[in-house]
Amino acid sequence: MAIKKKDEDQHRINEQIRGVREVRLVGDNVAIGIYPIEKALAMADDQELDLVEISPNAQPPVCKIIDYQKFLYQQKKREKELKAKTVKMDVKEIRFGPQTDDHDYNFKLKHAQEFIKDGNKVKAYVFFKGRSILFKEQGEVLLLRFANDLAEIAKVDSLPTLEGKRMIIMLSPKSKK
Repeated sequence: MAIKKKDEDQHRINEQIRGVREVRLVGDNVAIGIYPIEKALAMADDQELDLVEISPNAQPPVCKIIDYQKFLYQQKKREKELKAKTVKMDVKEIRFGPQTDDHDYNFKLKHAQEFIKDGNKVKAYVFFKGRSILFKEQGEVLLLRFANDLAEIAKVDSLPTLEGKRMIIMLSPKSKK
């Protein structure tokens, strides 16, 4: 059993276009209009190009006379450029206890500033162990202070929310203008 590439399954070309009597031709090197399938195939053959079905669900199906290999190459190139332009963001986690003192807080704040300057999101959370869940307000105040200290370089995605034994806040870098 042969495995076909996904690109080749995407479009029907030339004799693979079956079950239709006529097609709508579009493109640069052809007069736009509706042609019988035989004539469209002959036109493609005359130009030594391929008849490629672009929109199979249209009535009649839309086809283009192009060099199929060149078409695939340009499509892959376009996808690669789009992928290169997308920004990959990692989420870095910072953990606090409900009674984190100032030195530890400042140490973690510096790390968060570095993460955000590198373009990463920061997920800060206060972990409540045992009976420390009684200090929910302290945890919320700590996270709001953390968000306030990072307000110049980061925006708050979600306010502090309690999920089980964790109170979580999400921060992401402000867009550079």
